[in-house]
Amino acid sequence: MPQPIALITGCSSGIGRALADAFQGAGYEVWASARRTEDVAALNAAGFVGVQLDVNDAVAVSQLAERLQREAGGLDVLINNAGYGAMGPLLDGGADALRRQFETNVFAVIGLTRALFPLLRAKRGLVVNIGSVSGILVTPFAGAYCASKAAVHALSDALRLELAPFAIDVMEVQPGAIESSFGNNASREAEQLLSEDSPWWPIRAGIRARANASQDHPTPASDFARDLLAAVQRHKRPRLLRLGNGSRAMPLLAALLPKAVLEAVLKKRFGLDRRL
Repeated sequence: MPQPIALITGCSSGIGRALADAFQGAGYEVWASARRTEDVAALNAAGFVGVQLDVNDAVAVSQLAERLQREAGGLDVLINNAGYGAMGPLLDGGADALRRQFETNVFAVIGLTRALFPLLRAKRGLVVNIGSVSGILVTPFAGAYCASKAAVHALSDALRLELAPFAIDVMEVQPGAIESSFGNNASREAEQLLSEDSPWWPIRAGIRARANASQDHPTPASDFARDLLAAVQRHKRPRLLRLGNGSRAMPLLAALLPKAVLEAVLKKRFGLDRRL
């Protein structure tokens, strides 16, 4: 049988790199994307087909689709993993920060899947969208990120129905806390937005706490990748996969706790239980 092909975005580190390692170990030819030249070189050195790709660059996405068609002729698995977490008060970031968050976490998912649709159709492939439990349990100071992941969840449900006639499966993954550089990147995003002019400056400790929350007792990325690969290889794949610390508890809390109680807990956790 021909070697299966997997394309994974956002492979410079963390979840993406762990997924690339897992799929390569399972016999896939892994096309692994990253934005920086040095990261692409490292991916090539590790035996992947390293691809320099900004998922927001429509020209680069089109060129990648053409290259895949020319060199592979089809695509078995697409994992839309690239993304980041915009942290900070929604009104501090405003529409511009929200737009940037959606460009990468939402619009790029549809743009890349659309460009690769003919290749997925040729192989009756699988689309894996990496969402988050943050799209289920919304927290303060992560509103843009939570909204983007909630959108990924809704779009995954719609895509699953719309791609069914072409025998293309769609799996949505909602990770909990996974060991990665996400927390450091989120903290950097939050620090860029933090300002003494912000009305929320007196409770900036809460903003910083939320930016680092994803790294509270995280599940190793290698464990996450192993379990996701196992789900992909099942004869009957799950529509929704929750993996990692908190991935089951957080949706359960969102479903069972009265809204007022949940909000009171979150206000206390992030310093929003006092007047400013």
